[in-house]
Amino acid sequence: MKPVRSRGLYWLVLAVLLILSACSSGGGNSGDESGGTSTGGGEDGGKSRTLSIMWWGTDARHEATKQALELYTQQNPGVSFKPEYMAWDAYWQKLPTLAASKSIADVLQMDAAYLQEYVARGQLEDLSDIDLSDVVDAAVIENLKIDGKLYVIPLSLNAQGIAYNKTELEAAGIPLPHKDWTWEEFFQWARDARTKLPEGKYPIGDTTTWDGYQYYQASQGKGPVMADGGKTFNLDKETFMTFFHTYEEFRKAGIVPPAEKSGAFLENDPQADPMASGTVMTRGATTGSVSALEQLMPGQVGVVNMPVGPAGGGWAQSTIFLSVSANSKQKEEAKKFVKWFIADKEAGKILGLTRGIPINPDIYSELEPTLEPKDKLGKELYDISLDKAMPFYPAAAGYSEFVDGFKREMDAVAFGQQSVEEAYDKLDKMGKELAAKAGG
Repeated sequence: MKPVRSRGLYWLVLAVLLILSACSSGGGNSGDESGGTSTGGGEDGGKSRTLSIMWWGTDARHEATKQALELYTQQNPGVSFKPEYMAWDAYWQKLPTLAASKSIADVLQMDAAYLQEYVARGQLEDLSDIDLSDVVDAAVIENLKIDGKLYVIPLSLNAQGIAYNKTELEAAGIPLPHKDWTWEEFFQWARDARTKLPEGKYPIGDTTTWDGYQYYQASQGKGPVMADGGKTFNLDKETFMTFFHTYEEFRKAGIVPPAEKSGAFLENDPQADPMASGTVMTRGATTGSVSALEQLMPGQVGVVNMPVGPAGGGWAQSTIFLSVSANSKQKEEAKKFVKWFIADKEAGKILGLTRGIPINPDIYSELEPTLEPKDKLGKELYDISLDKAMPFYPAAAGYSEFVDGFKREMDAVAFGQQSVEEAYDKLDKMGKELAAKAGG
């Protein structure tokens, strides 16, 4: 009997040891939303985490971001990253597929043009509980909220203004554009400048895009073309006619380039950029694009804010962000990371201006002494645009058809294939149908 008892005791002890071993190994899903596995130590209770992150951009942005991720891992042992990065077009082709399968990365770069769409899809996590008071101006944060909730962390300052060829304008005896010029002054400036420029050169470019017109309408106090997530469509007929009949006059008078020439322009290309090629004296620019233009035309570029109306003019705010996926299993770590991304000064030095002028003023102050003139020009454009700026008005979700249709119809006007009135009727009908669909 003793040998039997001995064997029973052996199996009992072995079973207890196995149970204790399983409990201490951290195996299986512990219920922690990080989905981490044990590393045997660390301030986070021994959990390792891998955050997936995706962004678009240039090679310089890719390399800087990867270095910043390495820094975060050094500061937060146990946290690693699974990065994915690509060009703009590829990014926005891939993201809808990931959204449909609810497999968007834990942290993703977001753009103002698509923000409303992905919030409407329920793909982005509410980040309102992140305290940004020590990093970002409260007014900036408030302006980014949708229905009282914050879905993005702003990364950089941006603004829409006008770049001009100060060298050629001065040589031709044309007064340089001045801050807070009105739309009426802008149009008259273009008429006067035409008389002093030789053939083949033009004071301003043509405008056929919906946002080019929208900021004129909004500046006149008529509101944006689309609002309320696309449920409200507002193409003010009188304002539309005034704007596009003016450009119709300009085409006939040679104040803007012919439609064939305008269609061949390619911004920031040394040969095909409207300004860098020496063809057009002014063009629309943002803080990032004006820096690229200055590289093509060193020392020749000046900046001014968009023409203003009774309600202001242009916009000045962040348009590129980090968001957290609503389907992430590591939301708390992701939230911690996105604040770190704009708050950590070492990270700020690494990232530099790869996403534009840093939103954190302390980081910009440290970078400023090392900046080249092209980079300071972007900040100058932001500063000169700020006091008259209106909110940024992106296209509403589902309005890609309208955006494409607007350019198509106004191109037809520019080529003399239809009247401004005919274009208005088509666009008004299309916009109202899209608004009804959004409302339904």
